[in-house]
Amino acid sequence: MAKAMMTLRRAAALGARHILTASSRVVPLRHMSADAGAAMEKIRAAGLLRTQGLIAGQWVDAYDGKTIEVQNPATGDVLANVSCMGSRETSDAIASANSTFYSWSKLTANERSKALRKWYDLIIAHKEELALLMTLEQGKPLKEALGEVNYGASFLEYFAEEAKRIYGDIIPPTLSDRRLLVLKQPVGVVGAITPWNFPLAMITRKVGPALACGCTVVVKPSEFTPLTALAAADLALQAGIPAGALNVVMGNAPEIGDALLQSTQVRTITFTGSTAVGKKLMAGSANTVKKVSLELGGNAPCIVFDDADIDVAVKGSLAAKFRNSGQTCVCANRILVQEGIYEKFASAFIKAVQSLHVGNGLEESTSQGPLINEAAVQKVEKFINDATSKGANIMLGGKRHSLGMTFYEPTVVGNVSNDMLLFREEVFGPVAPLIPFKTEEEAIHLANDTNAGLAAYIFTKSIPRSWRVSESLEYGLVGVNEGIISTEVAPFGGVKQSGLGREGSKYGVDEFLELKYICMGNMS
Repeated sequence: MAKAMMTLRRAAALGARHILTASSRVVPLRHMSADAGAAMEKIRAAGLLRTQGLIAGQWVDAYDGKTIEVQNPATGDVLANVSCMGSRETSDAIASANSTFYSWSKLTANERSKALRKWYDLIIAHKEELALLMTLEQGKPLKEALGEVNYGASFLEYFAEEAKRIYGDIIPPTLSDRRLLVLKQPVGVVGAITPWNFPLAMITRKVGPALACGCTVVVKPSEFTPLTALAAADLALQAGIPAGALNVVMGNAPEIGDALLQSTQVRTITFTGSTAVGKKLMAGSANTVKKVSLELGGNAPCIVFDDADIDVAVKGSLAAKFRNSGQTCVCANRILVQEGIYEKFASAFIKAVQSLHVGNGLEESTSQGPLINEAAVQKVEKFINDATSKGANIMLGGKRHSLGMTFYEPTVVGNVSNDMLLFREEVFGPVAPLIPFKTEEEAIHLANDTNAGLAAYIFTKSIPRSWRVSESLEYGLVGVNEGIISTEVAPFGGVKQSGLGREGSKYGVDEFLELKYICMGNMS
């Protein structure tokens, strides 16, 4: 940052008053803090501040010239104005992906692997700039942003290798003169719709396996966090991913979504986001009978049994709840604590939550940043008001932070019951509801009493209990004595209304492949 600050001071001495984006749009420096301005200068100097969409290997403006502002949620500063695209641009991106599919899918697995590995190398080489960009547009602390860059890059590294391990089958024939073969082939053009809470990792977790299989992709990142996606796409081009294999359009979400759904050239939709939107995408995919891969909302229970190690449980619950200010689909949404240790756990947990430092993500001491926007804060307030009106008590926090903007105090709520929004729905904010329970059977019942089924957490010293409860929980992911469980080598996905399919691991390629059976006769 010091080097970036020196560059900024030189520019100021020369009378410079603006930062130029890659498409020559300007953002006045006077509207940014010194740290944010220096960060933007470092990103621009690395050539990673892109504001146009990517279609057929070209950076293009919206056809009607419209733009949308990208804001820093910590300050309200406008970071850049990016192209606001719609159906026409998306149709051209689909056409480009479809045209490139026939050449990209014919490359050897080894050739595709090398390009993905180069993309991984470039992301790691630019991890500091990408982390800065992510913190600026999304708000998460810089340490978390760096963690996401490494996590996101890991999918490219993993699927660069997995590209060479997509095997078919030979089936023993029923007749002696026949040979029965099964091939795995890329499905075609993929439409990938990604969220704002993990603006890099949710792209690489989808695009990595798709490209590895030989598919081509049209990515629609969130309009709140498009800059990280565009920077990653720029590095993909530099890595040798061919023009048209990866396209990025952003802006008018309904128009872009409809264009992806209506196209017969798009063969798969992969989406991470809310259950409500996922249901609409699933229904919209029916007309063209697309494959769908959906990673939707959660309502994660975190069960602390009375035989748990309190320190381990507090540390794990804290990480599972407050990472990214509570804005992840696998965040602990309900902390169920057995009555025998409820008071002891609550006291230790509140003490740990009090140690969280709320602030701008660029500050080294910050452990919790802002929420993404005002609507997110209002949702948290709605859930808190509903809980308190029904008898819950605020044990810590419970209001907007004195920093203003969209900062919210880390909050712990007691006496939460299953008729409250905090129990029934995903709060997506820094609010930890504590719910006492008596028996193991009651805990399992409470945990499964939801339409969601993404992640769950258990804290216990008992190995038999950890097996019993893990197998009884209706969730796709279960962490035992651990609050951070996502990794590129394990399958990520939910059951019930938390989605379809799996991302990451060797199973992650299945969403982008079709099976073809070949029967060869007269072979004797």
